Amino acid sequence: MTGVEQVAGTTPLVSGADVADAAALLEGIVRRTPLEHSRALAERVGGPVWLKCENLQHTGSFKFRGAYTRLARLTPDERARGVVAASAGNHAQGVALAARMLGVRATVFMPESAPLPKVAATRGYGAEARLTGHTLTEALAAATAHARETGAVFIHPFDHRDVIAGQGTVGLEVLEQCPDVATVVVCTGGGGLVSGIAAAVKDRRPGVRVVAVQAAAAAAFPGSLAAGRPVPLTGMTTMADGIAVGAPAELTLAHVRELVDEVRTVSEEDLSQALLFCLERAKLVVEPAGVAAVAAVLADPAAFPPPVVAVVSGGNIDPVLMLKVVQHGMAAAGRYLRLRLRVPDRPGSLAAVLTALADVGANVLEVEHERTATRLGLGEVEVFVVLETRGPTHADEVLAALGRAGYEVTAG
Repeated sequence: MTGVEQVAGTTPLVSGADVADAAALLEGIVRRTPLEHSRALAERVGGPVWLKCENLQHTGSFKFRGAYTRLARLTPDERARGVVAASAGNHAQGVALAARMLGVRATVFMPESAPLPKVAATRGYGAEARLTGHTLTEALAAATAHARETGAVFIHPFDHRDVIAGQGTVGLEVLEQCPDVATVVVCTGGGGLVSGIAAAVKDRRPGVRVVAVQAAAAAAFPGSLAAGRPVPLTGMTTMADGIAVGAPAELTLAHVRELVDEVRTVSEEDLSQALLFCLERAKLVVEPAGVAAVAAVLADPAAFPPPVVAVVSGGNIDPVLMLKVVQHGMAAAGRYLRLRLRVPDRPGSLAAVLTALADVGANVLEVEHERTATRLGLGEVEVFVVLETRGPTHADEVLAALGRAGYEVTAG
């Protein structure tokens, strides 16, 4: 259907021609991000798996594509009035850079909890960043109020055809870089990216499977698809702030309903393990939202017919959050063990425990020594240890070695 606009009910969908027009507009503006082969994922899937590295895009995410497309198509009068946006970080940076390149004044409302590096980057691109409210919903309300009061043009992060068309240029690059792709897996929040990619991919290669992936704790699409309308979530708690969107728009819901083959969800453990995987195996710095597609492939590799392209959508992660997520990922992967051991209360007992752990190659991270708890018998002490292991198999070896040494071991 190249050049022909699809219609879902009464909602016109972005067409392949719309995405191609956006690609022409963005030529020389956006980076053609690399497609990196992942041997580790390919071994799990049983065929080629590629990572589309939008974490290496300008501003560190795909959001710049849609933001620039939207701003570039403003009328002279609209540009003169300036633009306003609301974002937890990636859309903010995309709008800020696009506005600077096009000579447009930009104001961005961000939650007070927005990561400091994202706030600093937004200001560094020249936008006025205002920290307002505790949630993105409150920041959105402030941004729309600002638009009404000042006449500034509100730049929605996903509910606009130009934004969707701009994001869809990722799909065109995927088809050019991996012509035999069978499955495209896409991180999904409000649905702008997967809507655009699906519009581009299904227009040129209808048989390619497009899969949207949401954080299970912030998955608005399953309920909205079932209801046939956007249904707001009552709450969200996820480390993936970039895809923590309470409800899709009518526009993105229509695209997902008509063009996306499947919507899957991933757990917080899946996300943290995938982030650790990207750091260790792919040498990529990725934020939790940006790694959702990889998390889905890791969690259920048989569900994705190869060749697979997983879109890594962003890499803007606060270093403090990265430390926490890496630790969470290591725990979820069985690489941290928390154990309690009862040992005789006599000199050398603790040293004997540490020697037994060293002999089996466990790295001791923390040690606590307790002798006053009422649960202990006379002549007993309890040792609490946090260990780093090489994975579940090594963890089993550690437990077996402690058992052979005669220690009573319980989970910490």
